[in-house]
Amino acid sequence: MTLPESHDVPAAPVARPTVRFRWAWWLLAYVSLGTGIVGIFVPGLPTTVFILIAAWAASRGSERLHNRLLQHPQFGPVIRNWQAHGAVSRKGKWMATLTMAVCAGIMLWCVPVAWVKWLSIGCMAAVAVWLWTRPLPPDA
Repeated sequence: MTLPESHDVPAAPVARPTVRFRWAWWLLAYVSLGTGIVGIFVPGLPTTVFILIAAWAASRGSERLHNRLLQHPQFGPVIRNWQAHGAVSRKGKWMATLTMAVCAGIMLWCVPVAWVKWLSIGCMAAVAVWLWTRPLPPDA
């Protein structure tokens, strides 16, 4: 006994998989990018972290923004090193550590609540330890 051929189900065209909640990824990408840009001008607000978050979210929600970030002369190499190797340059590590140390000093001087000071400084210390355990880029 042979099975009848089924011709009533057309073959689905091969398409790029759709990302669920593309609008949310798009929104997160642009909000993170905006926050990173503000961080250029506001001391203590990180820039690189928000640019990396923007690139990550844009890879899921906005191919155009993702490509623009990868081609950016300042942020492109940082993003490509992070995406390819999970790597952070030595200069980036020093700048982040210096910025956290300055912020910790300001907190010790200005914040009157002890637990807020120590919790914040403890978080910065944990981030610094984690950051220094990241590998250097291959071209460094």
